[in-house]
Order: sequence, then C-alpha cells, then structure tokens
Amino acid sequence: MLPVIPMTILYIAIIIIALLALAIRILREYQRGVVFTLGRFSGVKGPGLIILIPFIQQMVRVDLRTIVLDVPTQDVISHDNVSVHVNAVVYFRVIDPEKAIIQVENYHDATSQLAQTTLRSVLGGHELDEMLAERERLNTDIQEILDKQTDAWGIKISNVEIKHIDLDESMVRAIAKQAEAERERRAKVINAKGELEASENLLEAANMLGKNPLGIQLRYLQTMNDIAGDRTNTVIFPFPTDLQQFVKGLVKE
Repeated sequence: MLPVIPMTILYIAIIIIALLALAIRILREYQRGVVFTLGRFSGVKGPGLIILIPFIQQMVRVDLRTIVLDVPTQDVISHDNVSVHVNAVVYFRVIDPEKAIIQVENYHDATSQLAQTTLRSVLGGHELDEMLAERERLNTDIQEILDKQTDAWGIKISNVEIKHIDLDESMVRAIAKQAEAERERRAKVINAKGELEASENLLEAANMLGKNPLGIQLRYLQTMNDIAGDRTNTVIFPFPTDLQQFVKGLVKE
C-alpha cells in the first residue's frame, strides 16, 4: 500500500507550488518586464527567466516589436477649403519600457489619438494639389512631429504612410474638368508654337529664294512636277511672278 501523505505536507506543497507560479515569469526575446516593488519602480528585466517576490513585486510586460497602427479615416479640410477623407498607417515601437509604462497610461491608445490629431493638423495646412503630389514630404513631416512628441513616452516612430486621400464625387468631376481644360490649353500652346516655327521657316525660305531668281524657277519647276504626279482631274498652273510683272509692263506701255 502507498504511504499516506499527511494533509499538512500536502497543503504546504500546494502553497509552495502556488508561490512558485506567482514568482516565476518567462519573457520572450522581444519582451521586457517593468518591475514594481511595493508600488515603486525597481527595474526592467528580461528576456528569459524572471523571479519575483510574490505579493511584493509586480511586473508589466512590454512588447518591443514594431507595432502597426492603422489610423482611422479622418475628415480634413485643406488650406484651399476642399473636404477630403484621409487615412494612414503608423509604424512605431517601444525603445524605453520604463517611460512607456510610467509616463503614459496606455501608450498604444495615446499614440493612436496623437496620430489622428497630427494627421488633421498637418494636412489641413496644405492645399489639395500638395496632398496629391507631395505625399512623401507630408509623410516625413508627420513622422517627425509624432516622433518628437512621443519621445517622452519612450516610443520611436519609424514610419508614417498616408494610404488613401478620397474626394467627394463633385470634387472629382471638378478636377476632371480642370485637367481637361489644362490639356486643351497645352494643346493650343503647342499649336501656336508650331505655327510660329513654321512661319519663321517660311520667311527664311522666302528670303533665300528672293536672293537668287534661279531658286524661284527651280521651286516653280518642282511644284509643276508635284502637280503632274497627282491623280486629279483638275490641274492648277501657278502664274510666275516675273511673267506677271512683264505683262504689267506691256500694259503700261
């Protein structure tokens, strides 16, 4: 028969196991433990095996990995009074567990709220064209502001990315009309430049032909050759300028 274990020894064993369960903590490589002794901060421990004094010491786990924070969609009015809907994503991590636990109540929620207000503040100071064309610069500006303000919390903002900038349907139509008008303006400018260059070339050619009468005759013969090769029923013979002057001289006489 198995020996009978006295109840006192059994109780003591249960108490020892319970105390060990309260005293022993295991922290992973990416975790740190902020330890408090009778309510006072006594140090940051980890990773690995951590032994605490039961009922005397408490520990708060802190994750040191990069956290991806999705900033909810914010209603932003740009500097040129255009209403847009903007959302973003913020990448941050805890670099000082002591500050992250002691200096702010909930560093995750605090960073989220700060990111929302900073996003509205920064984008509200820029026009719509800047939001759409200079997104990288705006990302950098928001990151620098957030990083500076969260430094007291022991948090490092590693990156900020604006994901979407959504416009109202009426504003989309207005921008499309503006883009179409801009394309038409550019086309007219290109056509005007082409006409100017063509007129300059024609003027230069006329000056060159005017310096040599034989050049005009050669041009006349070339034109006649082009007309002869054209398959049309109508043939137009250009009237030479020198012949016209000769006829005018005869008439005057």
